[in-house]
Amino acid sequence: MMNIRDKKYKNCLQKLRKNRGAIAISLMAIILPACSYNEPQALTPTTPQQLQNQVSREVVDQEVVEEKDKTDELIGKTVTIRTQPIRLVGPTSFTVRDEKLIEDKDILIVNATNQPFTLPSSNNIPIQITGQVRKFDLDKINQDYNLDLQVDYYRNYNNQPVIVAKSLALSPEPGELSSNPSPYYGKKLTVTGKVENINSAIAYTLDEDKLFGGEDLLVLHTQPQAKVKRGEQVAVTGVLRPMVIADLQRDYQLNWDANLQKQLVAKYRNKPVLVVQ
Repeated sequence: MMNIRDKKYKNCLQKLRKNRGAIAISLMAIILPACSYNEPQALTPTTPQQLQNQVSREVVDQEVVEEKDKTDELIGKTVTIRTQPIRLVGPTSFTVRDEKLIEDKDILIVNATNQPFTLPSSNNIPIQITGQVRKFDLDKINQDYNLDLQVDYYRNYNNQPVIVAKSLALSPEPGELSSNPSPYYGKKLTVTGKVENINSAIAYTLDEDKLFGGEDLLVLHTQPQAKVKRGEQVAVTGVLRPMVIADLQRDYQLNWDANLQKQLVAKYRNKPVLVVQ
């Protein structure tokens, strides 16, 4: 008894016998696959949830690739960022967050300045950090920078982005320094602001932030610098001191004009001044 599959195949052959020559050969190549007696496979429909999961996986995979590529581009480069600290990691390291550098990820900062650095008492005080971006490798960083980082503090940071800092400085606003200078006296600071009043090639002020309600901060260079322009945004690093002429003259051997000295004393006596060497 002929089964259904044999009948289908026989019908296909009968169709082919009606044709001759090259036409028959050509049609055979077309019809035979069409007359295949294999049973069709049932297709499993994709549910909306499966489709959503597939799209989500593709989006996540793409984000991972983009984040990896962005981080890899930074490796080996020297960067400067100004941001607030998040938490201390070991005696000489801490974490920060800088969305312009690396999005949605804390960045480990390792102090390689050869100077102790104390985090500010408030997380609202920014820090300016300059250093090289690397992938964290405890042994290599210890070797390259002559450090003694202990493995117990850094187990979760292996192969993660890290900035090995060669410069660290508190970076408060000019108005904060002019209104509350005492906590910052004698400390190395990096201050960013707009140039306001230009008294000379060595003295000018940085515009205070109205939020703090202070006065403009006086900046005093111990040597003449390149001319700055009013309204120009600058970042200067120096030590905050009270404006006591005798002390500044003794410590920095200032060579300034007598008229300038009188002007500054009259306006800024005992007020904070950022001395930049």
